[in-house]
Amino acid sequence: MQRVVEILEGARGQVVRAVNASTVTAYWLIGRELVEAMQHGEQRAAYGQTLIAQLAEQLTARYGKGFSAANLKNFRQFYLVYADRILSPPSRESAAPIRYPVGSESLDLPVSHPPGGEWPAFDPQLSWSHYRALMRVDKPEARRFYEQECVRAQWSRRDLERQINSLYYERLLAGSDKAGMLAEARSDADLLRPIDVLKDPYVLEFLDLPDVPRLRESQLEDAIITRLQQFLLELGRGFSFVARQQRLRFEDKDFYVDLVFYNYLLKCFVLVDLKIGELTHQDIGQMDGYVRMYEEQRRIDGDNPTIGLILCSEKNEAVARYSVLQDSQQLFASRYRLTLPSEEELQRELQRERALIENRAPQGEEDGDGEED
Repeated sequence: MQRVVEILEGARGQVVRAVNASTVTAYWLIGRELVEAMQHGEQRAAYGQTLIAQLAEQLTARYGKGFSAANLKNFRQFYLVYADRILSPPSRESAAPIRYPVGSESLDLPVSHPPGGEWPAFDPQLSWSHYRALMRVDKPEARRFYEQECVRAQWSRRDLERQINSLYYERLLAGSDKAGMLAEARSDADLLRPIDVLKDPYVLEFLDLPDVPRLRESQLEDAIITRLQQFLLELGRGFSFVARQQRLRFEDKDFYVDLVFYNYLLKCFVLVDLKIGELTHQDIGQMDGYVRMYEEQRRIDGDNPTIGLILCSEKNEAVARYSVLQDSQQLFASRYRLTLPSEEELQRELQRERALIENRAPQGEEDGDGEED
């Protein structure tokens, strides 16, 4: 029975990927045809609107929903955004029309190959809905990052939109540098540092908790465990859950770490301590003790040094600067937000955090060696 299920699930996955690839490729090709046709019009704007309206009417009459003027404009924009997305010459078999499913029927698209016979290359794991979300990302480097993460982490369209709206890329970049981001994107684990993986702030709007002073740490922890999959998504790549309230014992006293994770990219344990309110020296000292005990009691050969992350609602920069956080490669503090800030608010926070990191960096430590990629 298990083997039969595996065969059916594998076949279903292949069908989905094949449909994704055909659909996305068809839309790219339609977009290219529209761009080329509109470029030949004497009055581009008026001609383009007329062309799209007429084509939408004809396609809708023939194939039904899915070919409105708005959708055709999306296809055109899709081609403009991914005009350079070409990979290799098609095989002889691919000279046949592309078959795009439309309900119970199919639309055969005659193909005029691009110059040189090159073919658009899109990952079959990503659907048209994914690419519609990606098209809204203005920066090409951010768009590439989200696309790669989508494939690696198998994000749904909703997951992708959530990461884009919460400025996931910008938050990760704010605490890292260009070399670190490239290493993270390429999975060069040997080049990664904790600061390249950790973010500030963490956006936890999915917990649906009130952003009030009377919130208890136990409530925050319970909500994270209830929505652990979403929390792992916010943590980023490489994290797996290990334990909750894990006990450490020292001199007949018990200590409990709120949350423990393991990051397979960094190859180390990550201890998370949840704090309501502003970061204090006591919080830092407590986490320092947890990390030292964990190193002694839990870390095994092959693991990199344990990381301690204090998640607090407010971070006192004076406390962070005049404490072991300033120079430590194992202790970190980040803020969390229980509501999704506006893009403007997040941008201000990221600029502020980036400036603080640069001010704390030793003299001469810049973004790599100054080489451009």
